[in-house]
Amino acid sequence: MAKQKMDMLHGSLWDKLILYAFPVAATGILEQLFNASDLAIVGNFTGDAKTVCVAAVGANSPIVGLLLNLFIGIALGANVIIANAIGQKDEATIHKAVHTSIIMSILGGALIALIGEIFIGSLMHLMNIPDAVFPYALTYIRIYLLGMPVICLYNFEAAIFRSIGETKIPLQALAISGVLNVALNLVFVIVFKMTVNGVAIATVLSNAISAIVLFRRLCRTDHVIRIKRTEFKFDAGVAGRILRIGLPAGIQGAVFAVANIVIQSAINSLGTIVMAASSAALNIEIIVYDIMNSFSQACTTFTGQNYGAGDLKRCKKSLYLCIIEAAIACAVSIMLILFFGKSLLALFNSDPRVVEIGYTRLLIIFSAYTFSMLYENMSGYLRGFGLSLVPAILTVFGVCVVRLVWIYTVFPAHQNFTTIMLVYPLSLATTAVLIFIALMVYRPSKRYQK
Repeated sequence: MAKQKMDMLHGSLWDKLILYAFPVAATGILEQLFNASDLAIVGNFTGDAKTVCVAAVGANSPIVGLLLNLFIGIALGANVIIANAIGQKDEATIHKAVHTSIIMSILGGALIALIGEIFIGSLMHLMNIPDAVFPYALTYIRIYLLGMPVICLYNFEAAIFRSIGETKIPLQALAISGVLNVALNLVFVIVFKMTVNGVAIATVLSNAISAIVLFRRLCRTDHVIRIKRTEFKFDAGVAGRILRIGLPAGIQGAVFAVANIVIQSAINSLGTIVMAASSAALNIEIIVYDIMNSFSQACTTFTGQNYGAGDLKRCKKSLYLCIIEAAIACAVSIMLILFFGKSLLALFNSDPRVVEIGYTRLLIIFSAYTFSMLYENMSGYLRGFGLSLVPAILTVFGVCVVRLVWIYTVFPAHQNFTTIMLVYPLSLATTAVLIFIALMVYRPSKRYQK
């Protein structure tokens, strides 16, 4: 077996989980900060159109989330397959999974881009976007869709690196492309007087750079995941295994985003100020989610490798430690963000109404993150065993159904921002209970003992 970056099968776990999770969290946070630069720049350098531009970029967040969640979920399938194969010391499967994943990402991204360009206009008409905001929002998402092949490629490449415990290289690639993104944003908006079209173009170009950087590293690495031209073939069997695990996770994330699109539609009905406030708060609160999700990914990868190696006690220990470490990390980050919350919101838009509404969102969302942290880690644990469909179905019900029912029944009777936000703790608590029940029923650490 070729050299591997992190030994997940032996030694202490608590420190390795942190070493794995923090670069993943940093990658997500850095990505979000660079995305937030889109809002900050259009919110400060587009003159009288600044509030409209911020609202337009924010209105696209659920759609962008839908697209990214779909492919991040499928890429997670590649992560699990490669991690299991590493635990089993099955080098042939590792090579097939790596090369098949790269092909799947490019073809899948191109397909989504094509379908998206056809239907995106109709979808956005259903979102109650104000007339002043609509043309800006449509321009942004059409340009973003053109970059789907390279965006998907980056996420699959990052999943391949993470399957062997290498989480710093994706972070380095993102740092390079992120700095470029900010620089291009400033050039396009300030120098060339562009608006949302400028930040969208910058996003696509910077994602292309990060994908190219990771591809070159995969071609040159001496790890077992190295890409070789002679092995660049699509393996239908491995692709099927990747999809069996990854597609339910991807659909879960996509349907999750569909529910958020419905919520965004309700937010849009309350006007541009509320849209801008919600968008600004989302870009701050997601930092905590990235920290939480990094431990979920760690749980999936560590469980996947140790399940492949047959060490089921170590799988169970990974879950417990991920929950404990995620709880501590999230609590610290939430306290810091709430302390500086209003100042952070003012960076996006200094309007006092935007800041006040945005802070209300932060308070309510963070109250629900304990439930989110629990179900994310439990779901990650189940996926490490290849059990992806069950958490997907339960999340669809717990998150999506609850949110849709709330928005279509409770919100019409109480049309205010707080009513919309209360659906988050309700839906996340429901999902956490359902995933816990599934974990108690399946008990994979005992079921797969043989």
